[in-house]
Amino acid sequence: MPMRILYLTQWFDPEPAFKGAAFARALADAGHEVEVATGFPNYPGGKLYQGYRLRPYRSETINGLKVHRLLLYPSHNASSLKRVFNYLGFFLSSLLFGLLRGSRYDIVYVYHPPLTPALAAALFCAVRRKPFVVDIQDLWPDSVAASGMANPRIVGALMRACNFVYRRAACLIVQSEGMKGELARRGVADDRLSTVFNWATYQPPAEGQRLPETIVAAFAGRLNLVYGGNMGQAQQLTVLIDAAIAAHRREPAIRLHLIGGGIERDPLRQKVRDAGADDIVHFHPPVARDIMDRVFDTADILVMHLKYDPLYLITIPSKTQHYLACGKPIAAGVSGEAADILNGSGAALVVPPSDSAALAGAIEALAAASASDRSAKGAAGRADYDARFSFAHAIHATEAILHRIWEARR
Repeated sequence: MPMRILYLTQWFDPEPAFKGAAFARALADAGHEVEVATGFPNYPGGKLYQGYRLRPYRSETINGLKVHRLLLYPSHNASSLKRVFNYLGFFLSSLLFGLLRGSRYDIVYVYHPPLTPALAAALFCAVRRKPFVVDIQDLWPDSVAASGMANPRIVGALMRACNFVYRRAACLIVQSEGMKGELARRGVADDRLSTVFNWATYQPPAEGQRLPETIVAAFAGRLNLVYGGNMGQAQQLTVLIDAAIAAHRREPAIRLHLIGGGIERDPLRQKVRDAGADDIVHFHPPVARDIMDRVFDTADILVMHLKYDPLYLITIPSKTQHYLACGKPIAAGVSGEAADILNGSGAALVVPPSDSAALAGAIEALAAASASDRSAKGAAGRADYDARFSFAHAIHATEAILHRIWEARR
């Protein structure tokens, strides 16, 4: 039977939200009545998007869905105080909205992070006697502590708030088995924990798409390794650069292409210059998401690296599913659940993080393989993605969880 679902999320289209309009629309297409409560769009720049003016409330329709825009303080920068105002503002608006309108829905689905919308849902759902589900993408307070944006006292307060929410949620949906295990260790009952793996945002080729000429020229006649995405401290791309330079000594056709931005981009470029490796490692500016996928399609090997951190053992970087969806062979320096997924996919050679020699060996092995062997590995990865990580698979699993909770409460 159809459910009346409120999707509560601080970020939603036109912001670059992972579970945005397409996710909510898919639940509606399954026969349910879905409405969205979200903030005024300001992420990631912290400024309101064109066409929006801050006000207490605004209603609009996006992709056929009714969207309730709730007041918040627009901000997304390094200021911890402004970030608190941003989160607190949406918490208060969500709480008021839920108290006034929460009785209209059968179930509330909350996207977390941040925690504050889930905290609001825990309060107004208790008053309205409605079940709520929390979709946990980042494990709090662990990820907050790892970011360095909170002192131990704040981390402790966040842990208490998380425990308050988690004890009251009808179900916690997590994006990895490692996160599920960690929450079980924190005392969450197993029957209130479900794993729904994230899908990839890979977009198939469309007519008229063209690669930038600079990329076409840099790829010509080479065996191309591609990394696309953020160049930050967590990626520790110095290891990848060292591995590519070492592999180039064995296979001179190898070239590494780093595409994107981030705080480490300039230091990485300087490292390459100092090594005299400008002809081996090429930096390209960020490109649109659909064009980035065409670059992945053109690559011979996709590469990734993530530094060792206990938090990364139980989280799955989105690049894992995205690379599998691209149908290309993968050389990766990662650990934890991401390593397990890639090793089981048949598409990847995986080595421990921070071991440039081992990563160079993986790159060399894939480079030495025939084009047909590399193609077969890529196809195996795509098949594994379709079987376990597709959008359709995630929607079906999510709908089943919501139905189970709703039926139990009727």
